[in-house]
Amino acid sequence: MADTQHYPGSRTSGGAGRTGNGQEAIPVGELDRQEAKTPVRREGNGSFGGPDRDEQVKPPPSPPPPKRPGWFKRHRIFKRLAYLIILAGLGVGAVWGYRYYTRPLLPPGFAGGNGRLEANQVYVATKYPGRIQDVLFNEGDTVEAGQVVGRMDTSALDAQLRQALAQIQEAEDNRRAQLAQVDVKQADYNFAEKQYQRSRELVTQGAVSEQEAEIDNARMLTSRSELVRSQVEATRAISTIDAAKATADRLRAEIKDSVLVAPIRARVETRLAEPGEVLSEGGRVYSLSDLSDVYMYIFLPEAVTGKVAVGSEARIVLDAAPEYPIRTFVSFVSPLAQFTPKTVETEEERHNLTFRVKLQLDKDRLRQFEPLVKSGLPGMGYVRFDANAPWPQNMQPKAAVPSDLWKPTGSGAPK
Repeated sequence: MADTQHYPGSRTSGGAGRTGNGQEAIPVGELDRQEAKTPVRREGNGSFGGPDRDEQVKPPPSPPPPKRPGWFKRHRIFKRLAYLIILAGLGVGAVWGYRYYTRPLLPPGFAGGNGRLEANQVYVATKYPGRIQDVLFNEGDTVEAGQVVGRMDTSALDAQLRQALAQIQEAEDNRRAQLAQVDVKQADYNFAEKQYQRSRELVTQGAVSEQEAEIDNARMLTSRSELVRSQVEATRAISTIDAAKATADRLRAEIKDSVLVAPIRARVETRLAEPGEVLSEGGRVYSLSDLSDVYMYIFLPEAVTGKVAVGSEARIVLDAAPEYPIRTFVSFVSPLAQFTPKTVETEEERHNLTFRVKLQLDKDRLRQFEPLVKSGLPGMGYVRFDANAPWPQNMQPKAAVPSDLWKPTGSGAPK
């Protein structure tokens, strides 16, 4: 059978064969598939018409979402309305809060300002230099007027006092000796005087010469001078005794002043010295707060101060006990304006110029509030400059303060 001649790239109808040059023949179906995959060149630039190798094939677009039902749209509207209502409520609350917290706290006819409770300070100090022996009270203790609060070392003064007493005894003994000497000189003078008188009489009779009479006269004058000198010595002894007694009295006074006592009823604010310390003259040992002279300074603007009269009724409300207002009165209004201190706040924040007003507590009622009396305790002071304006209910003083409002402190507290 004659051989069939195949050419490269020719199709065969059967299975795979070989071409004339020895290459394997490609089946017709496979060739069709390769042609389908082969890109077609574009006209004009010679490039293939199919997609580029680096370009990704985009997926087909998704179908549009289905339409939402009408109830969902209504829900979105209600949600937005709720947000608007909440925002409106917050705005109204903010406006109300601003008006509430910035409203005037006092009715017309009243003015107020903050301050600190103060008490008159009294210092217990040494009168003479020396060493402290005892300090008997601590800070916070209450002392009574005349109560011993400390002692100074008086060993040197005690020795000087004993020396002064010995000098007194010596001077008294010396005076007794001088008085005895005066008696002796008085007897000598009396004898010399009588002897001279007899000599004068004998001279007239010629029994004694004039010279002997003059000698007796000289003896009389000498004895009289000795008598006068002994009398002066006796008087000097009295002066020495008085001087020694004065020295002893001075030493006793110094020893007494070395015992430190409280001048008034007060509370120990600060203990300034300890036992064993050496203080100079006037050295301070205690700082006391006078419990009978308690007050508060507040600063009011000039528009209000001009309406406040001395003696006007006032109130003090302490931060520690705001439910117990304290009745006070205006005892002093400063005639000089000053800049508001940094620690003072007024209703209109801080004014440029203010006047200092002193609110004094009544001494008769001060004992009732004695547990609250502490220097530096912050509070508010209120002044009524309109006598016809009634005090608010929350500023009416209570009839009595509970005894257990604050427990007593310090070493004097009950155990």
